[in-house]
Amino acid sequence: MKNIDILCVGEVLVDFIGHQTEVLINNTRDYHRYLGGSPANVAMNSARLGLNSVMVATVGNDGFGEYIFKRLNEIGVSTAHIRMIDTQPTSVIFVSRTDGTPDFIPFREADSCITEDQISKETLANAKVYHTTCFALSKKPAQSTILNKAKEAFNLGCQLSIDVNYAKKLWSSQEEAFNIIKAYCKYNPLVKVSEDDMSRLFEEDLPHDKIFEFFHNEGVDTVCLTLGSKGVKLSQKGKSVIELPAIKIDVVMDATGAGDAFWSGFLFAHIKEKPVEECLQIALKLAALKLQNVGRLPDNINILSELL
Repeated sequence: MKNIDILCVGEVLVDFIGHQTEVLINNTRDYHRYLGGSPANVAMNSARLGLNSVMVATVGNDGFGEYIFKRLNEIGVSTAHIRMIDTQPTSVIFVSRTDGTPDFIPFREADSCITEDQISKETLANAKVYHTTCFALSKKPAQSTILNKAKEAFNLGCQLSIDVNYAKKLWSSQEEAFNIIKAYCKYNPLVKVSEDDMSRLFEEDLPHDKIFEFFHNEGVDTVCLTLGSKGVKLSQKGKSVIELPAIKIDVVMDATGAGDAFWSGFLFAHIKEKPVEECLQIALKLAALKLQNVGRLPDNINILSELL
């Protein structure tokens, strides 16, 4: 029996999210500190949903690194595979606060220093889902580590997953991004993308069917396209596209991490072997909950009871 529900591999870092709403970073005066990084958000959300959640990452041997260990341990994420290094500080990102896709400035240091010795064959053999992000794949040595271990995980019968959260400023070239994304897609991951991600990746607004076609042609069976306030579309190879509306929210407090909340809900339901439409419904509920709060999902609510 596999006893790790989800193995999240990639960036864990400190987000400084702007206090002022709807202004870019150049006009943001104050920031509040949050634990961040897309795979870390998924790991934390999954742990709070009662899953056995394991994080593989690298942080600096500094105050931010200590803060990350403390927060993850409090939430119940396994930190046994997180490495603390002396050579580089913990990565930090400054983020604007908005109800849309936020402006951000990354200061990337330790997050990309993930090495293969952090992920044993035994760990992969025990994992149900191996999840990563485009962010994590954008810089070596994490890039080669994640790809090599993805192949190993796939061969051991693990379901792969990726959030293709492409941002041009993180990659040396668009060509490299396409090559790496295609290499990961060979292992038939569950793919999560957003309209904004795809506009940046393709440098044009492609019709949704063309986005689905691209990933299906690269070997992916299931592609989930989030559409912000317009909801979500999911395409399974050879089947009709499923489309669901977003849950209406009166006031969006902060969109940072909403995609991670959505995908956490989807993967949770997938691991629980729910039908795909129910996976989407649970994902939309968790995203709506996140949009009503700044930073992470609040500690003072039982998010599982809110979903089911």
